[in-house]
Amino acid sequence: MKSVTTIIIGAGQAGLAASKQLSDRGIDHIVLERGSIGNSWKTERWDSLRLLTPNWQSRLPGYFYDGPEPDGYMNMSEVVSYLESYSRVIDAPIQDNTNVISVERRFERYIVKTTRGTWASSTLVLANGACSLASIPKFADAVPQSIRQMSPLEYKNPDQLESGGVLIVGASATGVQLAREIQQSGRQVTLSVGEHIRVPRTYRGKDIKWWMDVLGLLDIMYHEVEDLNRVRKLSSLQLAGTQDCMFDLNSLSDCGVEITGRLAAMRGEHAIFSGSLANVCSLADLKMNRLLESIDQCVEANAGTEVTIPPRTFEPTRVPEAPALNIDFGDRKIKTVIWATGFKPDYSWLHLPVFDRKGNIRHEGGIVDAPGLYVLGLPFLRKRKSTLIDGAGDDAGFVASHLASSLRKAAA
Repeated sequence: MKSVTTIIIGAGQAGLAASKQLSDRGIDHIVLERGSIGNSWKTERWDSLRLLTPNWQSRLPGYFYDGPEPDGYMNMSEVVSYLESYSRVIDAPIQDNTNVISVERRFERYIVKTTRGTWASSTLVLANGACSLASIPKFADAVPQSIRQMSPLEYKNPDQLESGGVLIVGASATGVQLAREIQQSGRQVTLSVGEHIRVPRTYRGKDIKWWMDVLGLLDIMYHEVEDLNRVRKLSSLQLAGTQDCMFDLNSLSDCGVEITGRLAAMRGEHAIFSGSLANVCSLADLKMNRLLESIDQCVEANAGTEVTIPPRTFEPTRVPEAPALNIDFGDRKIKTVIWATGFKPDYSWLHLPVFDRKGNIRHEGGIVDAPGLYVLGLPFLRKRKSTLIDGAGDDAGFVASHLASSLRKAAA
């Protein structure tokens, strides 16, 4: 059995940021990675995907994007190259192709059994990501076996799909991007829409992420929100890594996508949808307009800034007069269902009493309810930007400082 002070599980942006922060504090550690650096970006994303954040916002501790397209958006191979380069710069002690089989606690040590041996440590950082598994509703089991089902973790491009209709469930960033791509491949797409967040890609000449950064929205702390559990479950913005157009329901309707309400149940070959589509769209419009109003107020309060483009209004979401409430897969010739219903982390190997009744890790801003155990990369872990590349450094810095302080107290 090999021993080290700290084990980090996962070599994505969170794990690498944690490695840098621990190295800066002189704490010996190892980073265990099931595949290679940025494995999820490399193997579990579709071909056309680009980051939702502009390149200038790809910032890690002591490292930032300095390429020729600061306002562009990295594709997946560029993200992997970025992370690989960062790992070399910080000389991260990575052991790749190492699957974690189990984690237990014995005699005040964490015992991490892997496919390449067993490690022991006094502290442990879980940085294996929030998107390891697709979150699929239980009634997916009722979908007829003749219909192919897949998650965005399996989807690569439209060539995988049979000819025929496609039902995409979920209208956040993933759902709207796949809906456009598949519709443009010549397959009729039906998009099932629940609660979502509508925003423009750019406003008054600046990327919406730039505005969120300037307004401090991405730096809001977890203890500053009223309903933290709800905020942590919020869907991603309806965005895509392109400045070509707005990826909202109106643009999808314009290219032929059929918009329906939230999928509520399956009954044989019939999909049953909620009648709340108009309400959720109205709420999304309201929230978007509030955000744009706060941007306008920011511009007015800072007269003489570089922002010269005047404000604009966006057409309200066009809701079908009678959106389908019951769809027969046979009549619509639907051959595929894609569950763009979110993701969740995989802690099936973590054999510790640290989960709540819903299976979520109990933590306070990354400090888990167990001695010397920490978690990174979860939604709104400490800040709104916690799951972004740009948010990994701040969270990792806090965790590393707390971890170092705990080690000093234990040694005193």
